[in-house]
Amino acid sequence: MARKAPAEDPAQDDPKVALPKHAAAGLPALLHTTTMATAQMGAARSVRTLLKLNQPDGFDCPGCAWPEPDHTHTAEFCENGAKAVAEEATLRRIGPEFFAEHSVADLADRSGYWLGQQGRLTTPMLLDQDATHYTPIGWDAALTLVADELKALDTPNAAAFYTSGRTSNEAAFAFQLFARQLGTNNLPDCSNMCHESSGSALTETIGIGKGSVSLKDLYQADLIIVAGQNPGTNHPRMLSALERAKRAGARIVSVNPLPEAGLERFRNPQNARGLVGAGTKLTDLFLQIRLGGDLALFRALNLLLLKAERKEPGTVLDHAFIAEHCHGFAEFAADAETTDWAAVLAATGLPEGQIRELAALALESKRIVVCWAMGLTQHKHAVPTIREVVNFLLLRGNIGRPGAGVCPVRGHSNVQGDRTMGIFERPGKPFLDALGKEFRFEPPREHGLDVVDTVRGMRDGKVRVFFAMGGNFVSATPDTAVTEAAMRRCRLTVHVSTKLNRSHVVTGARALILPTLGRTDRDRQSSGPQQVTVEDSMGMVHASRGALRPPADDLLSETAIVCGLARRTLGPGNTVPWEDFTADYGNLRDRIARVVPGFEDFNDRIKQPGGFALPHGPRDTRAFPTATGKANFTVNPLTAPEVPAGRLLLQTLRSHDQYNTTIYGLDDRYRGITDGRRVVLLHPDDAAEHGLAEGDHTDLVSEWTDGSTRRAPHFRVVHYPTTRGCAAAYYPETNVLVPLDSTADTSNTPTSKSVVIRFAEDSGAEAVGP
Repeated sequence: MARKAPAEDPAQDDPKVALPKHAAAGLPALLHTTTMATAQMGAARSVRTLLKLNQPDGFDCPGCAWPEPDHTHTAEFCENGAKAVAEEATLRRIGPEFFAEHSVADLADRSGYWLGQQGRLTTPMLLDQDATHYTPIGWDAALTLVADELKALDTPNAAAFYTSGRTSNEAAFAFQLFARQLGTNNLPDCSNMCHESSGSALTETIGIGKGSVSLKDLYQADLIIVAGQNPGTNHPRMLSALERAKRAGARIVSVNPLPEAGLERFRNPQNARGLVGAGTKLTDLFLQIRLGGDLALFRALNLLLLKAERKEPGTVLDHAFIAEHCHGFAEFAADAETTDWAAVLAATGLPEGQIRELAALALESKRIVVCWAMGLTQHKHAVPTIREVVNFLLLRGNIGRPGAGVCPVRGHSNVQGDRTMGIFERPGKPFLDALGKEFRFEPPREHGLDVVDTVRGMRDGKVRVFFAMGGNFVSATPDTAVTEAAMRRCRLTVHVSTKLNRSHVVTGARALILPTLGRTDRDRQSSGPQQVTVEDSMGMVHASRGALRPPADDLLSETAIVCGLARRTLGPGNTVPWEDFTADYGNLRDRIARVVPGFEDFNDRIKQPGGFALPHGPRDTRAFPTATGKANFTVNPLTAPEVPAGRLLLQTLRSHDQYNTTIYGLDDRYRGITDGRRVVLLHPDDAAEHGLAEGDHTDLVSEWTDGSTRRAPHFRVVHYPTTRGCAAAYYPETNVLVPLDSTADTSNTPTSKSVVIRFAEDSGAEAVGP
């Protein structure tokens, strides 16, 4: 029996506030998981579904990309993974009657939380030009409509094809193949907004834009530095790996402007010690850094390592590794010696003694892993920061050594796999050559549009058709008002989705919602049951098999939608056997195996439990496919955000009841906040300096170097132990504060972690949009 969604859209501006927690998971997480899963799926369905989650014969979590261990636990999932599954496997349904009851204008006034709670989409829906309501449309008519719009474009580059990280390898490969057969590289994806800075920095320095460690490396590490990341909320299963590393003797250092409960103490719900005991203390040293100070921190660490080497020659640096495998050491070392300690202390906000304590830990450790997430990647100087992290690891040979390496922790469950499959606006020549040879066509070579440039293209009238494979583009992107106005300039917007979100109600002249199978759903094609594959954030590829009856009998999979659209758009003379790909995804995997290195014998290798590891030259053989043929030391001038007097630096972040733009609930349990999201976290002394008391409401105004400002109304002030001079608030509510043109150098990633703000008189609850 279907569970009912909330009828009312709750206010989110006056939450209850308690003290932050100092431990994560444990019995409260288990109880919260059970409550939420049962509310969405019912008790029996919850048990049956969750016991298949992340199992070798089950389906991959639609949440984060954290890898599965060699030996999975019976309950191999975390609280947030269970929330993601409950949202997808919900018994709630949205059919044509829902859209007949609610106009688009009505839905546009609802919050993203309310929209997401309504349930699974079941029927293709069309919003025709000048219409007020979506109406049902058949699958053939819907795909033909899209094909006709694409064929009518003056140039293929007037279309953009966006991809969410939840898309399978098979659907992603078919999607990019279709776009390139059409004639464009306009393939923006969610990586552009999160780890693009990691990919840019790592490609330049070690030759491959992925992490170099496996779970086994974490277990073998002597020192693990977790910088700009909150595993307890964003990658909770990572805490199990950190606990295992800790018990094997690793020391863990947390670098973050906010204290995070999961990194303080972990109560593992998979054992009695975690459920009813004290759990495991994880962090040995907490560096509460100023926002954007990480480049300065790693420069200082590198200077201290060089000084230690001078003091005791031959005992600190890995000279053999540097001589054989590295380039640019002399230039890097000379620049490092110019590091200004006063500038370091100002940028980091840290006591010098703490920095020296971390350096001492590094000197005592033979094997070091550095993990990071958006706290490092979403600054203007994000790419230099990550290059400096690589410098730190290269100095002592900590890449290509067991127990050591770079570990960018990816978010969405297959965001790394999508990029491997060719979802990239700037593809390399080898990939395009292989793709063209396999399918007998000449792929476009001109670079396409990333996310930010796609918004600019829509804004300027150059992109007329926007097609999204999953995701919530409008809520994920910066500069909300600009993005929404740009989307409305399109001739047609199309969203392949499992559930309703904000992007479905901010539309072009015409709009389509194409419902699709989720990760949890059974996928049966003409050849029989299908499986798909995903790649986790450590380069392991494995199969995923849905187990549940789909919400509607005629739902199409993402792969079937892409292939069906391609047939209608490209015509019968096309060189790609789209029908064969739909009938049996194994046919598609055979072709992937001939195009993408590392996927040889693809269909056979996914039969092995746990899947297979993709090759990684720096990790496997210390081979670095860079421009120099070696790992590159780089020179990265010390820089940090400049904050004028009377202003603070704001970071956007997730709540615990949230995954990216999907809002599961209105609580942030570990930070002590319940029943609301419109909050700004301030150090009590900063609040006092600005005349703000706990519980006051204020508007946030961002200020930019070009003189422009943005305003986000009506945020409740919450006293919080954040770094002085730094504030925090949730996205997507604060995306409006980040201008489209404020992006990281090189990667073009929005600078959502370094927003200069001031406070303004509260505009009131009536000023708050959806």
